[in-house]
Amino acid sequence: MFTGIIEETGTVRRVERGARFALEVRARVALEGLRAGDSVSTNGVCLTVTSFDDAGFRADVMPETARRSNLGGLRVGDAVNLERALALGGRLGGHLVSGHIDGTGRVVSRVSDGNAEWVTVAADAGILRHVVEKGSIAVDGISLTVAAVDGASFKVSLTPFTRLETTLARARPGDTVNLETDLMAKYAEKLLGGTRGGLTLDFLTEHGF
Repeated sequence: MFTGIIEETGTVRRVERGARFALEVRARVALEGLRAGDSVSTNGVCLTVTSFDDAGFRADVMPETARRSNLGGLRVGDAVNLERALALGGRLGGHLVSGHIDGTGRVVSRVSDGNAEWVTVAADAGILRHVVEKGSIAVDGISLTVAAVDGASFKVSLTPFTRLETTLARARPGDTVNLETDLMAKYAEKLLGGTRGGLTLDFLTEHGF
């Protein structure tokens, strides 16, 4: 589990494709206290570290992960957002992020607004139905607040710190980004989808509310 607060941007130093798809990422902060088998969020994708050295770590990427995310298109030299798994008792500065990507979106536009910047991201209806105004969404692993949403896209506002310290500084219209919607929204939809007549007082009483 992660928080969506990026600790550093790493650099892809090697990509292995073929029967086995693996990434090697140059990192610094993410290596502190790292052990083989630990999880590191890489552009929002929870990857398991298989090995590491003084300069970076290596992780395998499953075919399903490559299909659902932008990791399949990474090349040597590309920057990636990195975050180590949340430690119990640590600060939860963003929101609970599982690292299980729902799909990808496409950057549509970037518009300056004082010291902030509006970024519009287009996404499929299956993803947007779990996106609500003032709710949370992880974009390439970054915890962001949704400022507006419609049937085709959503908007977020970036602080100067987020622009400077994450890969969104380099994102341009047309670029693909990984999206993970709020986990609670998905569970709520699943629960309500199994109730007859939707959410009722009787249903809430039956389930202890």
